[in-house]
Amino acid sequence: MVWGDERLAVVAKPPGLMVHDSALARGETDFMADRLREQFGKPVFLVHRLDRATSGCLLLAFDRDTASALGRSLMSEQFTKDYLAICRGWPEPAAGTIDHPLDGGPGKPVKKPAATDYRTLATAEVDWPSQQHPSSRYALLLCTPRTGRFRQIRRHLKHIHHHLVGDSSHGDGRHNQAFRLRGVHRMLLHAWRLSFPHPHDGRRIIAVAPPDGEFRRALELLGLPEPDPAA
Repeated sequence: MVWGDERLAVVAKPPGLMVHDSALARGETDFMADRLREQFGKPVFLVHRLDRATSGCLLLAFDRDTASALGRSLMSEQFTKDYLAICRGWPEPAAGTIDHPLDGGPGKPVKKPAATDYRTLATAEVDWPSQQHPSSRYALLLCTPRTGRFRQIRRHLKHIHHHLVGDSSHGDGRHNQAFRLRGVHRMLLHAWRLSFPHPHDGRRIIAVAPPDGEFRRALELLGLPEPDPAA
């Protein structure tokens, strides 16, 4: 558990685990929601979701009233979700907003407004040949989605041609393979930090989930430091 009290908790979800059963489960029987019910020994109400391949902060409530209040906060500017992402190339400009409508995923073709703020935290160039280039460039980004569309950060990074490393659906296979050859098999998107007002007393909660070992391995390969949450 990253943070918690009798009303709510922020837990660290590992990569590769589905949050709950859905049409995308395809025979899966192990879900984060079930693990949490067993761990806490009581009902849990998930306030938001993370993709199977994404790790990091997951917010849950222990009663319906708290879940409803957090759900309302989630839709406001009082609630921020900061993700760490490693992408191919160096985005230019180094910070900005990706404003590009997205559909709702399979079976939901209607596009809706979607915006993601990003900021380059660090860049790296390594001597891994890629096509006609003798080296490869990567960047560590802080991504803060303003909206909550299906696979928003992943699809927005693809839109600006700075694909998320390890993303088998929206990424670049050559760069994914370069990391797999070096022992990094996961998608490099991590829900690093949540900031929101406590629904019952209004105090500001800031919960940080440090990156897991494989994400840190990717940072080490690139010679990049782990970000400081206080910076």
